[in-house]
Amino acid sequence: MARKEASENPGRLKQIALTYQMTKRVDSKVGLVVAAVGIVTFGVLLAIGFLIGHPIYLAILGFLLAFLAMAIVFGRRAERAAFGQMEGQPGAAAAVLENVGRGWSVTPAVAMNRNQDIVHRAVGKAGIVLVGEGNPNRLKSLLAAEKKRMARVVADVPVHDVTVGDGEGQVPLSKLRTTLMKLPRVLPGGQVTVVNDRLRALGDLMSNMPMPKGPMPKGMRMPRGGRMR
Repeated sequence: MARKEASENPGRLKQIALTYQMTKRVDSKVGLVVAAVGIVTFGVLLAIGFLIGHPIYLAILGFLLAFLAMAIVFGRRAERAAFGQMEGQPGAAAAVLENVGRGWSVTPAVAMNRNQDIVHRAVGKAGIVLVGEGNPNRLKSLLAAEKKRMARVVADVPVHDVTVGDGEGQVPLSKLRTTLMKLPRVLPGGQVTVVNDRLRALGDLMSNMPMPKGPMPKGMRMPRGGRMR
């Protein structure tokens, strides 16, 4: 057990170091901000300890709370940096959808055109959510075509469509997960499984070709055999 824990710790530390390096490239002040949060938190608790006559107890508590505060701030800034790097890359929305959480089944790139406008599908208790990324005007026809295709097998299921972007009526990539989680739950778990099975029977654009995880490389073109919109 001791050897296993020892082998895991270097991996975790390396992961934290890599995350910090990635965040540092985007957020140059992350180190100073995290350190300042820790120092201020510890200092406040220590000062309170001296005022009430228990500096040692409050110093220990301050150390623990400072570590927790630093972890929370670092996590949020790292997440923001990651979204910043993914922003604008084809397939970035799929990477976010894959991490929405339990209860959602995600199928990346159910529709795509030669301009790399993409529609992804997520199915959960809120129904079906079609998430488009790319040019808003071209996405309208992609989304409409996908809704029409799905209506043949799931006409009685609520369908929501979301366009990722920073324009009017669009959802920023950083708020995509929150947007899905706020949708009203209308389907029981059993029906979600049935809907998934029906949609899988339709097939999708990427069912016969490998789909890399995360954002798709820029310049990637679909093969002629793929279904284009």
